[in-house]
Amino acid sequence: MYLIFDTETTGLPRDYSAPITQLDNWPRLVQLAWQLHDHMGALQSSGNYIIRPEGFTIPFNSEQIHGISTERALREGVDLKEVLVIFRNDIDRAHFLVGHNVSFDERVLGAEYLRNKIPSAIMDKAKIDTKDEGTQFCAIPGPRGFKWPSLGELHHALFNKGFDDAHDAAADVEATTRCFLELVLLGEAKFSFPIDAKLYESPQSYIKREYYIDLVSPDRLKTSKTTVKQSKRSASSQDKSVRMGTYGVAEQDSSLAFKEQKEITKKKLKKWTHGEPLTFTHLHNHSKYSVLRSTAGVKDLITKAAQWKMPAVGLTDLGNMFGAFSFVAEAHKQGIKPIVGCELYLVEDHSKKKFTREHRDLRWQIPLLAKNQQGFKNLSKICSLGYIQGYYYKYPRVDKQIIAEYSKDIIALSGGTNGILGELILNKGIEAAEVEISWWIDCFGDDFYLELIDHGLPEEQRVNEVFRDFSKKYGVSLVASNNCFYMEKADADAHDALICIGDGTLKSTPIGKGRDFRYGFPNHEFYFKSAEEMIGLFSETPEAVYGTNEIVQKVEPIVLEREVILPKFNIPAAFENEDDYLRHLTLEGAIQKYGEISSELKDRIDLELGIIKNMGFPGY
Repeated sequence: MYLIFDTETTGLPRDYSAPITQLDNWPRLVQLAWQLHDHMGALQSSGNYIIRPEGFTIPFNSEQIHGISTERALREGVDLKEVLVIFRNDIDRAHFLVGHNVSFDERVLGAEYLRNKIPSAIMDKAKIDTKDEGTQFCAIPGPRGFKWPSLGELHHALFNKGFDDAHDAAADVEATTRCFLELVLLGEAKFSFPIDAKLYESPQSYIKREYYIDLVSPDRLKTSKTTVKQSKRSASSQDKSVRMGTYGVAEQDSSLAFKEQKEITKKKLKKWTHGEPLTFTHLHNHSKYSVLRSTAGVKDLITKAAQWKMPAVGLTDLGNMFGAFSFVAEAHKQGIKPIVGCELYLVEDHSKKKFTREHRDLRWQIPLLAKNQQGFKNLSKICSLGYIQGYYYKYPRVDKQIIAEYSKDIIALSGGTNGILGELILNKGIEAAEVEISWWIDCFGDDFYLELIDHGLPEEQRVNEVFRDFSKKYGVSLVASNNCFYMEKADADAHDALICIGDGTLKSTPIGKGRDFRYGFPNHEFYFKSAEEMIGLFSETPEAVYGTNEIVQKVEPIVLEREVILPKFNIPAAFENEDDYLRHLTLEGAIQKYGEISSELKDRIDLELGIIKNMGFPGY
């Protein structure tokens, strides 16, 4: 008997090799589907269940993969214990458990059986993994031999076509079953059968096609998906018609609605600005010092901020503060308040330098801003420790211990989807983010802000929604920002080329995740927008725009210019100045090294000494 099964979960484990007893490591079950076949391939039983979540929510990114939201699971799900008992009955009947990457699914279920204190033999059964059995058949080239095929790749190699509803557990089970039995038929899959299981007499004796069933999600789920898509298309079409003025009445209604919304927004703005004009300041900006990640110049940022009549502008380069000196000098020159910051690479332990495929170097991006001169020194110390102690594979990394030690006079922003809170919301669930936010509130108090970022991405909308709730629940202020990497929207293409240069990829390669894709920004919204654009973008949350004003008021101007301190030498009386003496010493050294000074060598010496003289560094 062969039990072919698949799961949909709340995410992925931190450590794939961890035992199932580490319950916090293993994600929760969202959907379970299976088919039990006898030794001839005939279907004996099947199951397909959405699980009702208890004590957890389904993260956004997981929902995007399998389409099951927390709300839907609560509405249509079945009690987990009930499903586990039903599935255990078929586990007991099976000789082999079959799946595509079956070790993941068995451990997810093994952990669920442990959590619910239900005895199960799932970890003890013999396993057959179609990704292993199909590797040689698919023969996909990899860095070391052949790569494991995805279920879609294996299915296409065997049947020359894909399958519908990939990542629906039931559809994946049907595809896995089809692939498994076809591999047996072709003689590609060979197993050591237990004594009480009948061997296939020949490949032709396996399953007959009429035994196949299509175990997919219930029709009502497909209908609901279709309805949602149709309603979105209908709404989009209607919105477009209103904007284009296709229907006079609709256009009039839209205009009235716009005016009403504008009045509501004005009232909200008065509440947050006490009747004063609302201004916006860009705090989250990257310059060319974010090497091969930004095309914006330091001077460009300040000039544009002055053009948009912003009172200040921030600089938060990735992992470094290399641009701080020129940034502050140029800002003072143009009458703009400089807000010096850094977008740190946060890790769990900055001292850890050894990682594997199972234990990866997980990094989150957290922008910190200096409030004053002391804050600048503390932030400089944090960045320096990132390079001195935490540097690993081009990333200067810090952990919470370092941040806490030097947190005085520093403002912390949560970051967006790449921040630790955003990542937890999207991949672990709201509960995990609520545990995390308490640390940041304890560490920074009123100087911790929840950052709302809106580049038009659905994952940002989810994070923003949760952040607005957190703001009310925990009394944390909101701040609006645009994660700027280039100055004008038209610069997006040049910026994309820069990304390709940095990563060594071809621009013609499509952007995405996984094989045959490359890293790239999802759209062209990561530019330095005007104050009017930003205020309009966050018209529903003016308090977030006001948060930028609040931070500007908190920040004190800092001064970085100072006289360069260089050594002062007492030179022999025969020489007029340090330049003459340095030339004398250089020529003496050259004669000792080369014997004689050729015209080529003299030209090189003149060039180098000329540079040192022009810079005023002969004493150095």
